[in-house]
Amino acid sequence: MLTGWIAAAIGATLAVPAIGYFIGPALKRKTPGWLHAGSINTLVPDQPVQREVEVGTQEGWFTTQTTKGVWVVKRPTGEIRVYNPHCTHLGCAYNWNPAARQFQCPCHGGVYDLDGRVIAGPPPRSLDTLDYRIDGEQLEIKYENFASGSPKRIPF
Repeated sequence: MLTGWIAAAIGATLAVPAIGYFIGPALKRKTPGWLHAGSINTLVPDQPVQREVEVGTQEGWFTTQTTKGVWVVKRPTGEIRVYNPHCTHLGCAYNWNPAARQFQCPCHGGVYDLDGRVIAGPPPRSLDTLDYRIDGEQLEIKYENFASGSPKRIPF
């Protein structure tokens, strides 16, 4: 009988880490870190450019790769702004209109200036900015999505 109890204790001791190994990743969601968004040398002041980044999201054992677009604006002061590509009204993709020098959303008439401020239409807040850093001559960003339609900037 003592042998049975010892065997059960050893089995339980080995089972706990094994269960954690198999179930643990399913309970965690890994978000992407810094993503390469091209060279800063090709940025022209006050001329927004759309860049693409490869976003990898891991949920449990599955990793999904998705290409996402971002808008990058270099200001004459050298400051860089990186915008999430979705209108803050209902999440439609907006575009840059070089003739009007505005970001314009075709869905409901949202219009933003170069600094991302709302200048017309129903958007409840300015364009959502993304964190960035410069590594040598390369722009790196942290991609993030935000809730649409809210006056408050809420990441999800």
